[in-house]
Amino acid sequence: MLRTARLRVEPVRVGHAEEMAAVLGDPALYSIIGGAPPTVAELSARYLRWERPWSDDGREGWLNWTVLREADDVAVGTVQATTAGVNGLVAEVAWIVGVPFQGYGYATESTAAVVDWLVGHGARAVHAHIAPDHPASEAVARRLGMRASGEFRDDGEQRWRLHGPSSRWGRTSG
Repeated sequence: MLRTARLRVEPVRVGHAEEMAAVLGDPALYSIIGGAPPTVAELSARYLRWERPWSDDGREGWLNWTVLREADDVAVGTVQATTAGVNGLVAEVAWIVGVPFQGYGYATESTAAVVDWLVGHGARAVHAHIAPDHPASEAVARRLGMRASGEFRDDGEQRWRLHGPSSRWGRTSG
């Protein structure tokens, strides 16, 4: 578990599915990234798989966290890291914050805690893929110390790479 000044970032559990279905239930979240809001049953199945720390083939590490506000124990979003690497850990991070909780810095604060943890556990490279025309996620990436790379995936998402530490975000334990 990771803690920041305002948040608790804990490993995802099937028990989070019901609350997270409400957090992730606004169709506006999917206007840029595509897809549709997941049901409780879909999230339960996904979270059961994600409770394992690796992919089915064992090539990737799966680190998935639920982000909760410390003050009232309310779930506000998730942070994910997929890790791989033989010659040093490489991590790809992703974040999502429910619509009612956006604009409060939760994505930056929780993802910074995860990035700090990854770097502290040997990650030599951290990056994110961000959909085009998504200025809010680009702003989070910039606050984390990431820069756009100019590299794009087939779906149009651009790779952003970490440049420098993110420890300024106040992680207090982990």
